[in-house]
Amino acid sequence: MPIKIPSELPARKILEKEGVPIIKDNEAARQDIRPLKIAILNLMPEKIKTETQLARVLGATPLQVELTLLALTTHKSKTTDEQHLLDFYHPWAEVKDQKFDGLIITGAPIEKLDFEDVNYWDELCQIFDWSRTNVEACFNLCWGAQAALHHFYDIPKYQLSEKAFGVFLHSVTDSTSPLMRGLNDSIPIPVSRHTENHPDDLARFPHLQILALSKDAGMALVHDPVLNHVHMFNHLEYDSTTLGDEYARDVEKGSTIDVPRNYFPDDDPSQPPINTWRANAHILFGNWLNMIYQSTPFDMSKIGEGRPQIAKTDETAA
Repeated sequence: MPIKIPSELPARKILEKEGVPIIKDNEAARQDIRPLKIAILNLMPEKIKTETQLARVLGATPLQVELTLLALTTHKSKTTDEQHLLDFYHPWAEVKDQKFDGLIITGAPIEKLDFEDVNYWDELCQIFDWSRTNVEACFNLCWGAQAALHHFYDIPKYQLSEKAFGVFLHSVTDSTSPLMRGLNDSIPIPVSRHTENHPDDLARFPHLQILALSKDAGMALVHDPVLNHVHMFNHLEYDSTTLGDEYARDVEKGSTIDVPRNYFPDDDPSQPPINTWRANAHILFGNWLNMIYQSTPFDMSKIGEGRPQIAKTDETAA
């Protein structure tokens, strides 16, 4: 099934050119199924790029997906055209009485800040808590994943001595997990971050499952079956050129930055990169949507009922 997105959203034309199936409102209404309602809280500065990347992987499954873009109520983006936000984004405060099958919370280029120093931290914590009763499953990306682990479990992040930057092989630690079905035992994943989480800090919560790990880049993927969360610290959703664009941006700003590892052929930035992770992205997000489809109630009003409580300090989750 295709993805349902607003007809004027810039991502639509890009995805249609790529052959990603897009469904129109009148066509969706004729299908005797309930689409999965997926919300994206987009905290990235280049919102159109992120919208397109996520819509691409969400639209490549047999399930019909209805996309809703969310914005913070207490924070205004300074890098995205205001009319675009008015046309396509819904302030969270205006939709918090609704329920969603899935919520994706993106990363943000603020990872060097302490969580409590982020000017929208309080609202983000409210959204995390709201998701417990109004969302069936969450997919937290990069800084969003670190923020969720900190909020729910007091798990810290750590500053790296140098940026983890490039495409790194990761070992799949449990190929029987529904999230990892169809993935090879070793998968390349784009990485771009200044901080990391440590597996030792997860050990006191045995239900937190590390599903992908790199000896060079650390943890990539953690599954929390108690909260129904996926935490991806890296970027399978990235375009072929995203790491190169980040590198060129930092070079232009005069920042000290190494060439992204294992990305350009022969580490030569003049050569176009080869995308080695695209299939993995489609499989992972498809597996996540399939998990939601199998668990979410048809009656959306029942989403969030009977959710277990969690403890931040206990070694078990009730």
